[in-house]
Parts: sequence; C-alpha cells; structure tokens
Amino acid sequence: MNIAEFIKELEKLNIKITNKQLEQLEEYYNLLIEWNKVMNLTGITEKKDVYLKHFYDSLTIAKVIDLNTVNNLCDVGSGAGFPGIVIKILFPNLQITLVDSLNKRINFLNEVIAKLKLEKIETIHNRIEEFGIKNREKYDIVVARAVAQLNILLEYCLPITKINGYFIAMKGNCLEEITNSKKALIKLSSHIEETNIFNLPIENSNRTIIKIKKDAITNKKFPRKYSEIKKYPL
Repeated sequence: MNIAEFIKELEKLNIKITNKQLEQLEEYYNLLIEWNKVMNLTGITEKKDVYLKHFYDSLTIAKVIDLNTVNNLCDVGSGAGFPGIVIKILFPNLQITLVDSLNKRINFLNEVIAKLKLEKIETIHNRIEEFGIKNREKYDIVVARAVAQLNILLEYCLPITKINGYFIAMKGNCLEEITNSKKALIKLSSHIEETNIFNLPIENSNRTIIKIKKDAITNKKFPRKYSEIKKYPL
C-alpha cells in the first residue's frame, strides 16, 4: 500500500488525513524500523506492508465506531502501538491509555509519544488483569488487536469498560472464537452488537471486528488471576 492508496482507503472510512498526520506516521514508521533492529516489535517491516497491515488495519475500527464521539480509549496489549498510537495520530482529541506487560515495549511507546509530540496519551506497564482491578468501568472504548482468544479477552477488557461502552476486538478469521464466547458474554453482562467481516484492500486477507456492548457492571470477581483465566477460561 503506497501513500496515495493509503489516503484513498482512509477516505472510504470517512477519515481525512492531514499533512501533519502523514508526517507523524512517517516518523512513527522510521522509529519502528530503528527499534525493531534491537528488539522484536514486528515481523512486518516493508513500508508498504506496515501502512497496510498496521496503520490502515488499525484504523478499520472506524467501520464500527465513530471515534469523534468518544472521550477516552484504552488499547490493551498495545505492543508496538497498534492500534492505539495510530488512532491517537488520526484522532488527536481522544484521551488514550496504552497498556502492555513488557517494559521494553513501553519504552518504545514512550519514545514514539515524545518524538511525535503526542498529548493526552499515557502508557501503563502492567498486566491487564491487574490493571483491571483498579480501573473498573473507566473507558468509553476498550480495544484489543490480536492479543488472545475472544473468551479470554472479554475477561481482560470488559471490567475496565464503562456501562453502555464498548469493547472492540480486532481479529482475523474468528467465527469459532465467537461461538466459544457465548458463556463469557453472559457472565460478563455483555452482548455482541455487531460483527464486521471484511478483507484488507490489495492483499485481501480476512479481518473481523467484533463490537461488544457492556450492559451492566461487571461482577467484582472478574478479572480473575492470570493463572485462573488461562487454566479455566470462561
């Protein structure tokens, strides 16, 4: 995906990108490649692939939610900043929290934030199940991109989602995961409001965005400890 194709595809998502934002993404790409030489941030390094499979893919969240109507967003398992940093660049008024369990990745995210002069964004070095205990019902939108199986993600992400807010899971082909998450959805007082299945432009790989609405306060026994979640997923 070249820059012209990137801009054109964003227009289809009703996203207009400014020259400043394009410059920020370019600097982000350069930092990603530089840091990736000394630590494993991504296996995708070709510029055209990063713009398609990381930058554009991160922004497909706009297919299911109007981020202009949202106050705050938490990116769970942010990794190299996808989708959280990309969303922040294109939607600068959003207050964004990036949570990751690996301090090396947090250091990278902090470098990106500093170099791009991003504001209203914070990084948290913590396991999400521990973060969730102290930050219950806090975020309008919680998003996770390719972090874990859906029934496990639900227990990680719904406790920190506001009532009537949304957890948005960004995945590949995951119809079986959806089927296996019915019990977890009930236990966590939520329901799937929309499942958007599409193919990425140019290379046509499958993507699924699952928009889950939180209907009521999460039972305080969730999230459980990591060992319990892993051994006995909902």
